[in-house]
Amino acid sequence: MGSMGFGLNLNTMGLGLNQGLNVQQTVATLVAAAQATEQPLLDQQKLLSSQQSALNNINNLLNTLQTAVQALQDPVGALAATSAASSDASVLTAATTTGATVGTHSVTVNSLATTSSYDTNALASDSTTFATGQFTIQVGSGSPVTVTVDSTNNTLSGLASYINSQNYGVTASVITDANGSRLALVSNTSGAPGDLVISGNTTGLTFNKTATGSNASLTVDGVSINSTSNIVSGVIPDVTLSLTGTSANPVTVTIAPDAARVSDAINNFVSAYNAVIQAINSQLTYTQGASQQPPLIADAGLAQVQQELYNDINYTITGNNGITSLASLGVMLQSDGTLSVDSSTLNAVINGNSSAVQNFFQQAGTLNGYAINFGNDLLNLTNPGAGPLYIELQGIAQNQQSLQNDINDFQARLDQQQQLWLKEYAQVNSTLQTLPLLLQQITGQLGSIGGGSTSPITGG
Repeated sequence: MGSMGFGLNLNTMGLGLNQGLNVQQTVATLVAAAQATEQPLLDQQKLLSSQQSALNNINNLLNTLQTAVQALQDPVGALAATSAASSDASVLTAATTTGATVGTHSVTVNSLATTSSYDTNALASDSTTFATGQFTIQVGSGSPVTVTVDSTNNTLSGLASYINSQNYGVTASVITDANGSRLALVSNTSGAPGDLVISGNTTGLTFNKTATGSNASLTVDGVSINSTSNIVSGVIPDVTLSLTGTSANPVTVTIAPDAARVSDAINNFVSAYNAVIQAINSQLTYTQGASQQPPLIADAGLAQVQQELYNDINYTITGNNGITSLASLGVMLQSDGTLSVDSSTLNAVINGNSSAVQNFFQQAGTLNGYAINFGNDLLNLTNPGAGPLYIELQGIAQNQQSLQNDINDFQARLDQQQQLWLKEYAQVNSTLQTLPLLLQQITGQLGSIGGGSTSPITGG
């Protein structure tokens, strides 16, 4: 029965005329047998999915490696990073930005910049009223502004809110202590340009100057410097000094390569490279006696990527004070293709000749730097339109679609066949259930005919 080439032996299933037929079980057995012929398609689909997953993982790792290599290519990135140290942090601290030149500087801080301020006499509370009137505020050489005090703002809290809403160049607040509440005015500009002058006061308040705005005075490498702020930038190129105290003795500011950032960038590159190589190795390594080999065991595209990475990792330059290869940095190639870092050697090279380290990776003005060469190859390998692994993924996607179409067609035919089998075996079952009664009736009729004969029939 049916059109998919599967029969059913009723005797082997223990079915007979007196038992009928389990239609659902019978059809399920036929469907299971038919589905066995679909298994090669499903196995191929599973293999393609495994290959796709492995390739996507390696592509992601290549992208991570590309990011790590780009950090080594950046002329103002980690390899150019410097750090600043002060011999006396109680007097000043220092920070660098990209471009700071390695060296030492002598700084003497004579005085700090101060911010001008005033306060008033104390009142009972911030809501205590006082006499109305006016006063003027002048910030540095700016034009004086007149503050009018009337019945809407003749409390300390009211006057503070009013002043802050007018953008006079000062910040007003109310200070409350055991003596009561006072209005405080602080210039928004530090140093001499922010020095406050309050005059023409006709209100019920008395204003007292509590600090005069003055510039910081310091000497940097023998040059006298005045600064309106205690944050001093530009005196030493690409270095910011934060003044915190004064000292009669010079403070030494040391600008050095930021060895930690350089080392981190190189170690990040090594880790990213090792992750790619280990993933590729795991796919291309044949294991004797294993029940299953990696899905990309014989993949030509992956072998190509592996070889290109090996070529890149062994790239060298010439000259450069002896820093010509990864090995000269203390980064060694292992037998499995991964890299290991001798941290003591790497740090010694960074601290001893940071410019040569940067030049090895970048070689400014050329395309010969180690990271430049590596990065160009990675651009080709990770190109979504032309990269070898991406091309393979496109082929896999097409094969997957074709397989899925075959599986869908097979399943559609099987679904139709299943319905046909259900109908046919339902008819068989009905026949099997009817036959015993029909046989009984025939037997009865035959018996009746035989019992009605009263004399033998003899031949003439």
